[in-house]
Amino acid sequence: MTNKKTAHIISHTHWDREWYMPYEHHHMLLIELMDKLLDTLDQDPDYRYFHLDGQTIIREDYLQVRPEQRERLDKYIREGRIHFGPWYVLQDEFLTSGEANLRNLLTGHVDAKPFGIISKTGYFPDSFGNMGQAPQILQQAGISNAIFGRGVKPTGFNNTVGEADSYESPYSEMIWRSPDGSEVLGVLFANWYCNGMEVPADPAAAKAYWDKNLADAEKFASTPHLLFMNGCDHQPIQTDLSQAIQTAAELYPDVEFVHSNFDQYLEALKDNLPGDLVTVEGELRSQHTDGWGTLVNTASSRVYLKQLNQAGQTLLEKVAEPLAAFAGLAGVQAYPHHLLTYAWKTLMQNHPHDSICGCSVDEVHREMVTRFAKSSQMAEAIAAQSAGLLAEAIDVAGVTAWGEAPVPFTVFNTSGWTRTGTVTVELITAKKYFPEGPNPQALAKELARELQGNLQVMDEAGKVYPAELEDLGVHFGYELPKDRFRQPYMARKVRVTFPAADVAALGYRTYALVADAPASSSAELDTVKVQGNTMENAKLSVTVAANGTVTVTDKASGAVYAGLNAYENTGDIGNEYVYRQPDGEAALTTEGLQAEITWVEDSPFRAVVESVLRWEIPASADEAFLTEKREMVPFTERRASRSSRMVPLVLTTRYTLEAGSGMLQVRTSFDNQAKDHRLRALFPTGLAADHHYADSVFEVAKRSNKPAAEWVNPSNAQHQQVFASVADGVNGLAVANKGLNEYEVLLDGHNTIAVTLLRSSSELGDWGVFETPEAQCLGAQSAEYAIIPYTGDGAESGAYAQAYQYQIPWTVVQTKGPAAKVAPVTKDAQAGEGVKLPLSGQWLSWNAEASPLAFSAFKFAEETGDLVARWYNLGAEPAELKVDTSFAAEAVYTSDVLERRVSRMDSAEQQVDGYKIVTQVYQLK
Repeated sequence: MTNKKTAHIISHTHWDREWYMPYEHHHMLLIELMDKLLDTLDQDPDYRYFHLDGQTIIREDYLQVRPEQRERLDKYIREGRIHFGPWYVLQDEFLTSGEANLRNLLTGHVDAKPFGIISKTGYFPDSFGNMGQAPQILQQAGISNAIFGRGVKPTGFNNTVGEADSYESPYSEMIWRSPDGSEVLGVLFANWYCNGMEVPADPAAAKAYWDKNLADAEKFASTPHLLFMNGCDHQPIQTDLSQAIQTAAELYPDVEFVHSNFDQYLEALKDNLPGDLVTVEGELRSQHTDGWGTLVNTASSRVYLKQLNQAGQTLLEKVAEPLAAFAGLAGVQAYPHHLLTYAWKTLMQNHPHDSICGCSVDEVHREMVTRFAKSSQMAEAIAAQSAGLLAEAIDVAGVTAWGEAPVPFTVFNTSGWTRTGTVTVELITAKKYFPEGPNPQALAKELARELQGNLQVMDEAGKVYPAELEDLGVHFGYELPKDRFRQPYMARKVRVTFPAADVAALGYRTYALVADAPASSSAELDTVKVQGNTMENAKLSVTVAANGTVTVTDKASGAVYAGLNAYENTGDIGNEYVYRQPDGEAALTTEGLQAEITWVEDSPFRAVVESVLRWEIPASADEAFLTEKREMVPFTERRASRSSRMVPLVLTTRYTLEAGSGMLQVRTSFDNQAKDHRLRALFPTGLAADHHYADSVFEVAKRSNKPAAEWVNPSNAQHQQVFASVADGVNGLAVANKGLNEYEVLLDGHNTIAVTLLRSSSELGDWGVFETPEAQCLGAQSAEYAIIPYTGDGAESGAYAQAYQYQIPWTVVQTKGPAAKVAPVTKDAQAGEGVKLPLSGQWLSWNAEASPLAFSAFKFAEETGDLVARWYNLGAEPAELKVDTSFAAEAVYTSDVLERRVSRMDSAEQQVDGYKIVTQVYQLK
C-alpha cells in the first residue's frame, strides 16, 4: 500500500441519447463529439483513453451517420484506447424486466466480441436506483465491480452528496452483496461523474480547482487513489487535457496525476483497500435519505410508456422466443436469431433511463411509441410464423370423434407453468381464393350460406367444452406463400371463446370446432356462478358493493378482503421525476359514490361485471403553479394548490372471474380531462405485517412498510415489476399488474396497497424549464391489474406464478384440417420433409408444483446454437430443480447470464441455492 495520492482522471461523456432535446438533436452533437475524439486520439499521444459511457449503442449511432469512420473508430476500440461496453444501453434497471437487463448485457458483449476486447466495468452512472441482483448478474458475466451514482448516500441538487450525520458507507468504496451472496466492489460517484470536468490548464485557475476537488474526493475515498471523471452529460471532450494534467503535476508534486481508465483505477484501488469497508446488501434505492431524491416517481410518469414496454418485453421474451424455440426444436424452421436481435435492439433503444422513465421532452416519447410498435410488430411476426408452422405440422388426421370436417386449432402455453384459462380465437370455417376465380362479391354471397349445424368445441378425446360462438360473417384475407405471389381470399369466420384446461407448460394442446358431432361427454371443469351482485368459482367469491368496490373471499382459507379497488385522487405539483402533493390537501376517494353496476357476461366459464363511477375532480393546479414553474421554485418549496374548477372523471371498471382461476382480473378505463394529478387504486389488505413483498429483477424483494428515520417525504412510493403483496404469515394478498410500475403500502392501519394508474405532470424538471404538456396524459386511458389472495408462501402457493402468467397472452392458432397437406420443412431448418407433431405436446417440463423457483426464459443461444432455459429461486432456502425434455440433447451444461457453457452436468437436475439465477444450456444432437 502506498500513501502517495494518485489522481485518476478518466475522460468520458455521459451520453443520454434523448432527454431535454429529441434524439436527432442530441445525435448531431454526438457526431461532433466523436469526430473531435478521433482527431484528438490521432493528434495527442498523451490523450490515452476515453470511456464510451459503458454502452455499445454509441458506436451504432455514430456510424449511422459516419460509416466512413468505421475503420478509424474500430482501431481505437481494438487498441483499448476507447473503452467499449459492457452494456448495449444504460438502462433503468427497475423499469425493465430481468430478461431485458440480461439481454442488454448480452448484446453489449456480442457487439464487443469482434474487437477481442470489452470493458469489464459494471457501469451504472445515472441509474435511478440499483437492482439488488446486480452483483450476481455482474459476477456471472465476469465483472467484479460496480460503478454507480445513486442509492446509498444522500444526493442533493445537481446530484452532489448532501450533508448528513451518517451514511450507509463512510467511503465511496464498499462491498455490494446480492441476496444470493454474490459480491462485487462497489464505487459510488460521491462527487458525481463530473468532478474532473473542465480541468484548467492555467496555473492560477488550476490551483483553485484542484485545492477544492482534491479535498472533496479525499473526503470519501478509502485509499490514496482518487477518481476524477473528466466529462458530464453530453460534455464535449477536453482537447487541452494533456496540458491541464501537466500543469496539475507541476503544482502538486506530491500527487501523481494520470490520464487513466477504469481498468487501471480499479486495479490500483483493489491493491490498497482498507479492511473496514462496509457491505451494503440488495437493492440500493436511497432509502436512508430524506426521500426526495430517489426519483422513484418516474415509475408513474407517462404510464402509457410502461404499459407498452411491459407488453413489448413480454411478447419478445415470453411469447416470440419460446414459440421460435418450439419451432426450431420441432424442425419446422431455423431459429431467427437475426430477427430477434433486431426486435430486442429496437426495444432496448427505449430502455435508457431518461427514455423509459418518461422524464424527457414530448418529442422523445412520441418517437418511443414508434419504436415500441416496430419491436412489437417484429415479435408478432416471429410468433405468428413460428406458431403457424407448428400448427401446420400437427397431425390432426384420425380423430374420429371430430367427424369429417372439423376446424382444428391449437392453444400454446409459452409460460413456465401449467395453465388453465379462457382463450379466444377467430376460426375460418370456409375459405375461397379469388386470384383468377369468381369475383369477391359472388364468393361472399356463397360463403354467407355455408355456416350450418350445431357447432361445439372438442378436445382430442371427444370431450365437449362450453363455448361462446360469434358468427363474424364473411371477411377478406390473404396468404403470402414462400414460393409464389400473394393469395387473396374471402372467408367465413367464427369467434370462439372457451376454457382451455391444463395446457402443459412450454407446450400446447389441440382442440377442434366440430359441427353436428355425435353425443359425447362434457369435460370436467370448474364453473362460475352468478347470483345477485356476487360471482364465484371453486376458489373465490366476489361481491360488488354499491360504490363499485369488491369483497373477495378466499375459499381455501376463508379470508375476506373488503373494500378493494376504491379510487384515490390527489394533486401533483411536482414534475416528471417527482410526485409532490400540495400542502394540506386531503385526498379524494370514490368510497362515497354510487356505482352503476351491470352484468356484461354470465357463462359457465367466465363472468364479467361492470361498474361505472361518475366523479368530479379539480381541473388542474391553480395559477400559482404556473408562476412557480417559470421561476424554477424547487418542488419542495412550492405552495400551489388545486384549482376550484372541476371536470368529470368517469371510471368504467370491469371485473372478470374465470372458472378455475384464483385471481380476479380488473380493467379500468377513463377519459382523463384533468391536469396535475395522480390516480390510484386502493387495496386495503387488513393484514398485520411490518413489511411487504414486491416483484423486482430476478427476486421478490422484502421491503419495510415504514421508511427510515431520515425520511421526510410524505410519499413512500416504490418500484414493482409484476406484483406487490402483503402477507401476515398465514394469508396474503397480491396485486398483479400490466405495466403499472409504481405502488405504495400505506401506513393507514390497513396496510393498503395503492397502485398508481395515472400521474399527470407538465414539466420535465431537473436543471431547467422544459414544458411537457403531453405528460398530462389527457384523453383515453386504461389500466389492467389482478387481485390474488393466497395462503402460506406466495411462491409455493402458486400465487406468484399466477401473477407471472397474468402478463403473458395465450397464443391460439388454427391448424390445417385432416385433408390438408403438411408443409415441407425448409432446407435451412435441417429437418426432413413431412414433420408431424402429436395433438398435444410439451418441450420441457420441470417440478413446478409448490416450488419456490420461477421460470424466466426459453430460447436458443446465438453463439453455440444451444437451447437455453433459465430459472431463479425466489426463496432463501435451496430448492431442487428437476428437468425433463422431449427433445434429444447431446449434453446439458450449467451456464451463466451470457449463455456460455460452464460445466457439464450428469443430468438436468441441480440444486438451486437461495436467490440464485440458474441457466441450463442443452447441446442439441
